[in-house]
Amino acid sequence: MLKIAKFGGSSLANHQQFQKVKQIIEQDPLRKVVVVSAIGRRDARDAKLTDLLYLLHAHLMYSVPYEPVLAMIEERFLEIKEALHLSIDIKKQLLALKKELNKQISLDYLVSRGEYFTAQMMAEYINFAFVDASELVFFYFDGSIDYEKTENAIRKAFQEHEQMVVPGFYGVYPNGAIRIMARGGSDITGSIMARSLSATVYENWTDVSGLLMADPRIVVSPKRIAQITYEELRELAYMGANVLHEETIFPIQDMNIPIVILNTNDAFNPGTIITQVGDDTTQVITGIAGKKHFASFTITKHNGSSKTKLMREILALFESYHINVEHIPSSIDSFSIVVLQAELDKVIYDIASSIKNRSDVKNLTIDQDIALVAIVGRNMVTRPGISGKIFAVIGNEGINIKMIAQGSNELNIIVGISNEHFEKTICALYQHLVV
Repeated sequence: MLKIAKFGGSSLANHQQFQKVKQIIEQDPLRKVVVVSAIGRRDARDAKLTDLLYLLHAHLMYSVPYEPVLAMIEERFLEIKEALHLSIDIKKQLLALKKELNKQISLDYLVSRGEYFTAQMMAEYINFAFVDASELVFFYFDGSIDYEKTENAIRKAFQEHEQMVVPGFYGVYPNGAIRIMARGGSDITGSIMARSLSATVYENWTDVSGLLMADPRIVVSPKRIAQITYEELRELAYMGANVLHEETIFPIQDMNIPIVILNTNDAFNPGTIITQVGDDTTQVITGIAGKKHFASFTITKHNGSSKTKLMREILALFESYHINVEHIPSSIDSFSIVVLQAELDKVIYDIASSIKNRSDVKNLTIDQDIALVAIVGRNMVTRPGISGKIFAVIGNEGINIKMIAQGSNELNIIVGISNEHFEKTICALYQHLVV
């Protein structure tokens, strides 16, 4: 039996948060491997340590005095060190780092020091071994993970230490250079640890008591999701729900290791459990999420032209501009290509011109005012009439539906509406489908 416990930046924002983490670890002896992010914000006016390190690198690149930023970083570490009476000489380590600061310093190396120092402090505080991620997580030069080498290293380290703290967010290339992951990458580090050690459960500790059924910035006090499947999580994360990095599930999904989202500030709240298959059938809708600012290219072909050929070549056109296609609704003589507006800003006229100049295109219509809302739920497939209810709710609000998309597994229903109706649509759907 083994639990991997990953703590995000908000769980490590100050010495009081460190104390909460220690209490959580001590409450369960199965929590033998701890993964940490860098120190987070203390309040809304504060800065994350990772952001300060990015800012420090920018100051170096543009020859702006960097000492004030470095002083802010040092202050964050010293506050925790001194309050917890740690012996780690953080001043000495930061002084050594200062000697390395120049325009040639690696961004990945510099930014990774946030997790590196935070993990050292946590390891001393809870009396676990510190094991650097550079000794455990290995990347190929293309950025993919060398799982064989990584898993062997992690198992060996665990056999040696049994209790260890590992910094998240980074690993190393074959040449030993540090490589950081995307934002939220510490979630992925925790997932890799869980996979490598065949953990019983992967606990992801943050500042919310699990996943919510809708964005609390839009819906007042949305319900907590008690149980969700990996697949549902992927759908919601893709559409904007961002408590957990969407790539976190990849390393452990095939091993069916549950992920539990828990709140460091409310440690006894059961949170949300994420599993391969959900057995809770009490809630038809698992969650509602969405994004604004999409654009739709609707192409109508000439009679006699091949829609399949036209669609393939239009998709190749978007690919040539490195634009991801989100959805492709279609009818007999037309189809639409839905993409993020932000990816179009510099090339929209070039793409439009290329499409219009084709001899097999009869008409092109571009709509740059689309928001997408996804209603996700594994139990929708067993409940007739859900689609009708969704459309009725939106229609009763006087909102026009511009697009409808539904996967063949009936896990989600996506509707396209105007950006101005985004929040209103989510609130109405939540009120009528969930509450």
